[in-house]
Amino acid sequence: MQREIIKIDEELCNGCGICVPNCHEGALQIIDGKARLISELMCDGLGACIGHCPEGAISVETREADSYDEIKVMEQMIHKGKNTVKAHLKHLSDHGESGYLKQAVSFLEEHRHFADFDIDEVIGVIETHSEKEECMKGHHHSHNHTGGCPGMKEMVIGRPVHKRVENLQADQPSELRQWPVQMHLLNPSASYLRDSDLLLAADCVAYTLGDFHSRFLKGRSLAIACPKLDHGIETYVQKLTAMIDTARVNTITILMMEVPCCGGLLHMVKAAQAKATRKVPVRQIIAGISGEILKDEWV
Repeated sequence: MQREIIKIDEELCNGCGICVPNCHEGALQIIDGKARLISELMCDGLGACIGHCPEGAISVETREADSYDEIKVMEQMIHKGKNTVKAHLKHLSDHGESGYLKQAVSFLEEHRHFADFDIDEVIGVIETHSEKEECMKGHHHSHNHTGGCPGMKEMVIGRPVHKRVENLQADQPSELRQWPVQMHLLNPSASYLRDSDLLLAADCVAYTLGDFHSRFLKGRSLAIACPKLDHGIETYVQKLTAMIDTARVNTITILMMEVPCCGGLLHMVKAAQAKATRKVPVRQIIAGISGEILKDEWV
C-alpha cells in the first residue's frame, strides 16, 4: 500500500543514535554506524524522530510499504518496560491516533500477565478521561491512517469574523527588507544579512501569527525553511555557519510551530554553532497552531 514512512539519508546520518529512543515503536536501530529502519510494520510514519536528528538526515516520504501494525509493535514493546509503553501511548495520544490507541489499550488489557508493571497505571497516561473511556469500550472505530503528523492533522480554528477594513494594507505595512527569503535561494554573503539580526522562521508561522511582521520580522533579516519537506538540510547548516562567521549576524531568532518536525530548525542552528568560529545568541520562539506563543526563551 502507498503510505507515509520514514526515509533516512545515509550520507547525512552520522550514527549519533539520538533518533533511536525517540522512535517509541522501536523501528529504528543503529547498525554499521548508521540509523536503519528495521521494520516497515513498526514505522507509523508520524515523523516524531525527525526533530531529534541533528543532521537533518530523516524525512518522511510516501511510497509502497507494509501497513503499520500496532499489535506487532505492542508485542515487542510490552517487554521493554513501563516507561517505554507509557511513552508510546502518549505518542499516539499526542498525534490523535485514536484507532491505534484503542488497539494498544486492548492489547494491554488482554496481556496483563505478560507485563511486569501496573497496566492500569500505564493506561492512565491517556490525557483525557473521555478519550480513555472511548479506548476502553469495545466499539469499533474505523481508522483511516494518513500519516497522523500534527502538522498534517486537519482542524478548524474558530475565530470571530471581522468587518473588512479597506485600507488594511496601509495600516499594516510589510516589514520585509530583502528578497529572496527561502534558505535554498539565500546567499549567506548578501549585504542584507551582514551584521543583522536573523529571523529563521518555519514556512507556516507567518500564516499563523497575525502580528508576524510588526512583532517578529521588523528590523530583522529573514530566512524561511521547513525541516520536514525541504531537501538538502546539510546545505542549510553550511549557510547558517557562513551567516555566523562571514555575515557576522548579531543574533538568531528561531520562530517555529509547535509540531515536532519544526524542532529540526533548532537542530540546524545548533549544528551550525558547533561548526562556526563565532558564538551568537540564539532565541527560540514556539507558536501554537491557534496563533498563541507557547514558549519564548534564549537557548
